[in-house]
Amino acid sequence: MAGDWRASRVDDLRALILEAEPDATEEAKWKKASNPDGVPTFSLDGLICTIETYKDKVKVTFARGASLDDPSGIFNASLDAGTRRAVDIVEGDELDEAAFVALVREAVSANRA
Repeated sequence: MAGDWRASRVDDLRALILEAEPDATEEAKWKKASNPDGVPTFSLDGLICTIETYKDKVKVTFARGASLDDPSGIFNASLDAGTRRAVDIVEGDELDEAAFVALVREAVSANRA
């Protein structure tokens, strides 16, 4: 993955999450042979989101996404899930960075409620 668009996108997402919540903690979880680096997870008063890299996309899954207000319609995956919601980003997609930052902040607020 190193050097391709997905690695760059993960770096961009990481920066946006930390811009939204500088106190968020990043951990790599669920390491396995097929993914030795694990899955980046971000937490603050509970799990905020995970970032998974697939062959054709980067997926940001918000742990409590179904309970979050999404006025910009940024969620585009896992829309029928009971608790979580996700944002799938494929190469060339434009991400509404302000809406993403707002979503991270709302996720933290939900964790604190």
